[in-house]
Formats: sequence, C-alpha cells, structure tokens
Amino acid sequence: MRRHPLLDELGRFGVKLGLSRMRALLAELGSPHLEVPVIHVAGTNGKGSVVALLEGVLAAQGYRVGCFTSPHLDHVNERVRVCGAPVSDVVFDEGLRAVDAVRKRWAAEGLDTPGGADHALTYFEMVTAAALRIFSRAELDVIVVEVGLGGRLDATNVVEPLVSVIVSVGIDHVDQLGPDLASIAAEKAGVIKEGRPVVTGPLRGPALRVIRSIAAERDAPLHAWGESFRVSAGRADGLAFAGGAWNLRGLEVGMEGEHQLENAGVALACLSLLPERLSVDEAAIRSGLESARHAGRLEWLDRGLLVDCAHNADGAARLAAYLGAHKVEGPRTLLVGMSADKDPRALVVTLAPHFDRVLTTRCAHPRALEAGDLAAALVDVDLPVLPAGAVEEALPHARAGGGLVVVAGSVFLAGAVRVLVGAS
Repeated sequence: MRRHPLLDELGRFGVKLGLSRMRALLAELGSPHLEVPVIHVAGTNGKGSVVALLEGVLAAQGYRVGCFTSPHLDHVNERVRVCGAPVSDVVFDEGLRAVDAVRKRWAAEGLDTPGGADHALTYFEMVTAAALRIFSRAELDVIVVEVGLGGRLDATNVVEPLVSVIVSVGIDHVDQLGPDLASIAAEKAGVIKEGRPVVTGPLRGPALRVIRSIAAERDAPLHAWGESFRVSAGRADGLAFAGGAWNLRGLEVGMEGEHQLENAGVALACLSLLPERLSVDEAAIRSGLESARHAGRLEWLDRGLLVDCAHNADGAARLAAYLGAHKVEGPRTLLVGMSADKDPRALVVTLAPHFDRVLTTRCAHPRALEAGDLAAALVDVDLPVLPAGAVEEALPHARAGGGLVVVAGSVFLAGAVRVLVGAS
C-alpha cells in the first residue's frame, strides 16, 4: 500500500466521531460541500457497490460525476474519483495542502493542543474535506459520497443530499455504533435529512422500524425495499425493477454475485428520485449497470484467484452464497487476513464449508493482526488453519497447490494481493 506523507502523522488521532471539526473546517474553506448536488450512501455492506452503480449510470447518461469512497485498496487517491478516474497526485495534493493550511493555523492558535482537541483533525476528516474541495472546483453535475463509519457522526454527514441511501444494516463496528441492529440503524439513520427522501435496501425488522421512525420525525419520504419499489433478481432472467414511473426488465449487472442485483435495485430506486436535471433514461441504466465495477469485490484476478473484501458476518454470507454457486475443481484455500478490531470467527466459520484449509496472513497495514495471532483465534474451526506469514510469502504458498485461492477479510489485504499480481 502506497502511503501519503502528509496524512501519515494524522493516524495518531484515530477515529473521532463528531461533526464540529468538519463544520468549522469547511466554513474556513468556503463551504465546498454545498457547491454540488450530492447523493449520500450509508450501509454496513454494499454501500461502495451502490456508489459504483450510481456512478456508472449517471456517467452513461453523460453527467460529470465525482465519487468519494473509503477505504482505498492501494493508494489514497482512489477515494476521490472525478469522471471515473482517481484524481492525480497534483490535484489531490493541492486539496490536502488547502486543508492542511487551516490545520496548521489552528495548531498555531493552540486549537489542536490537548486543551482544544476538538480541532485536531483525523486522517478521514482531512481526506473528506480535501475531496469536497476538489469536487467543488471540478465542474461536476453531481457527487456520490460514501459514509465512512455509521452515519450520524461521520465526517461526511455535513452534506445536504438530494437523496440519502441506507443500503444495509448489519453487526459491525459495535464499539462505535452499538451492539445490536436497532442501535446501529439509529446511527446510520443520521444521514436522513429534514424533508429529503431516503431509500433503504432489504433491511431486517428492527433496523427498518428504527429508520421508519426517524424518517417520520424528519418528514423525510421513505422509499423502502418491497414497499415503494420492487426488485426481482436472478442471473437467468436479469434484474426487474418497478418503482415510480419505471418498470424495467431484463437488466444485466456487470459485477459478480447475486447481492449485486440487490444493490442495483437500491441504486435504481435512488436514481428514480433525482430531479429532472439529473434524470436518466433506460439506455443509460442498461449501459451503466453492465459497465459498473468495484475493484476487490468478488474480483477474479485469474482463473484460480478470487479476492473479496468480506470482513464481517453479512459479507461472509454473501461470499459463501457466491462460492456455493461456483464450483472449482481442485483444492480450495482461504487466505485470510483481518484487522485487530474484527471478529475472525464470524467470517471463517461461515466460509469453512467451502474450503479445504485456511492460511492466515498479514498485510502491511498498521491495524492488521499478526498471522500467528489470527490462526490462534481460529483454533477451534473445523479445518486445518496454518499461519503463513506476510502476504508476500503467503500468497505464493497458497497458490502452490493449484485449485482455488480466495482472499478475504480485509480491504487492505485485497489491495495488497492486487498489487502483488499486477492488477493495481
């Protein structure tokens, strides 16, 4: 993973949920977050794919689209896309320098000392602000912004979106968001704005009840899966969508996995609510859904190597469903690496029926768990589990026996593998 020297030092501030710093920072920068229409996308899983699908359709219609996503696979520039491509180092650095000038002035005034810690910017806040400033200067028609963590207190929640999207609600980041679906849903529902429509994916009961209640409090029209719009999905017949004025059939989605058909349905529901100046036609919908890609998500790097960023129970279930429908001859190896704050058993126990062995590894990210510690956490899994060291050694070891190797557990691990095989 390529690093950025200006951002490295900010890792010491970690995750600090809250909007006061971002609001103050953006005010200093001239409120760039209010310059371009926004679609705001939250969710435990699937939000990055929905961003890619929205980008694909809007671009196919001819709009100039900016996208902000996180985390990145290899280089931080990937988080800031303009018209389908990461911004250049020159553009990204200029955006960062503008933000850093405010940060340095705050530091000189003592606002980011321990006594004024609310003004000490985090890595994510710095990148988010830089992205919004870059977008405001890029002559865009619309930007699609992915939430980083949760929603209510996420740094992206300063935007005033045309439409908010909550793709899914699952158990993840419990230390920050809460221990159950209702608590996590309440945090994600923070992206719902007064009077602005909100689209939800196929949510479980407790999550949908919370979101329905918060939408009603904010007089925000709720467009819930199976209510305001209907989706029927199957690879044999394609995607069918009915909602608003649209009744579309036989749509093809280019990204792998049945769950991407669901994500496409959510994206279509969002697109159906955009104002006339951002309308899309059926030709753009078909072209955009077929051409959309999301690197590192059910991505075949060659015939025997599949990478996926699944890192929680819901992501594991989707990967398991995909593997169940795609049989591969020969031995099957799961190469897994995870951050220290994740639950490895939730991932591996779900995937175990599809593999003959598990190799644990570690990429260079500072939060990555050591391969030996990860193997120890999986000692009771009913499969051979072997620590295989750093990913540079573990990947060739995993592939030596032929068959299928699936890489999962971390976005950063997926990125490292893509670099090793020349895909990034």
